[in-house]
Amino acid sequence: MANPPHPYGDHHIQHFPTQSISKLAPLSGLILCIVLVVLFFVRYYVLESFLLRKLYGKKYTDLNDKERRGFLNHHIAGATKLIIFIVALYPFINVAFRTSNLHDRMGPGSHVTMGDMLLICAHMLVAMYIFELIYRTNVSPIGVLHHVGTIIIGQTAIVLTLNLIGESDATIEFLLCTVWGAFDIVAEFLPHISIVLYRLYPESHHFLRRVFLISAITTFLGTIMETSVIFYFFGSLWYRWSLAFKITTPLLHCAFSACQLHGSRVFWKMYQKQGRLIKQEADMEASVRKEGKLEEQLTPPGISNLYKNYNESTVVGSADYLQHDPSTSSTAQLTHPEDAHTKS
Repeated sequence: MANPPHPYGDHHIQHFPTQSISKLAPLSGLILCIVLVVLFFVRYYVLESFLLRKLYGKKYTDLNDKERRGFLNHHIAGATKLIIFIVALYPFINVAFRTSNLHDRMGPGSHVTMGDMLLICAHMLVAMYIFELIYRTNVSPIGVLHHVGTIIIGQTAIVLTLNLIGESDATIEFLLCTVWGAFDIVAEFLPHISIVLYRLYPESHHFLRRVFLISAITTFLGTIMETSVIFYFFGSLWYRWSLAFKITTPLLHCAFSACQLHGSRVFWKMYQKQGRLIKQEADMEASVRKEGKLEEQLTPPGISNLYKNYNESTVVGSADYLQHDPSTSSTAQLTHPEDAHTKS
């Protein structure tokens, strides 16, 4: 039977009960392994085997191995985040911002709880980052820091809820991690689409310039909004945090924010690069037009007409000569291989 909602309204998060996430928490290792196996099957038997070739053709097959791995990984990451967003949206909003707790049912007559869904989605996000670290050949140091930090913190938040007696702030730490994950999914989804489009349309500089600008803005604004919400939650629960979390949580968030701002900076540079390429193309076109106009100006119209009339008269005179000259009649008859065979 679902626990009745508590009557604290806007102060829901401040009085959130200390409770386990889910009855599936002891099976976290198994859940994580299953998700990784599913990602492997999707990558090996679906995306690499036929789907990407069928969708993109030579645009995919012409990529080198490094680019192909990154291209595939962005499909895996984007699809995984989209699934997490759809599955976790309802329980996340109800638990973090409304009146539900982790043990409430997803719906009338359902055996699945809010905590069950959030736990599985947390493992999906962690597995996605593990897959990227293993599969990709080039991950920046900033990316490694972000992914490793997310993996360790996410799994730590789950493990701590297995011992609620010794870890009284474990539940609220997990809730804080769900807020981190939610902003990570929303703010970092468009960059995956941007890189895919960059590989598909590398010469569409005007289009890519707009895409990269939107990506830079959304990741930057997402980081600002995430920081505001995280520190609102963190400050509201200040009296419930242990000293260790009071110190480590702000430091970890600053590290994550630095990684996200680095991503915004990268997309801003890509936006500027596309602008430079557009300017170079415009300069080249202007130079070609200028050379064409200069050539027209240097060639007097009378000389151009004289050359034109001379060429036309030469062609006509040659045709008349060949038509009336008897010495060329046999040559004129040998214009086809069949005629040559008949003459011989």
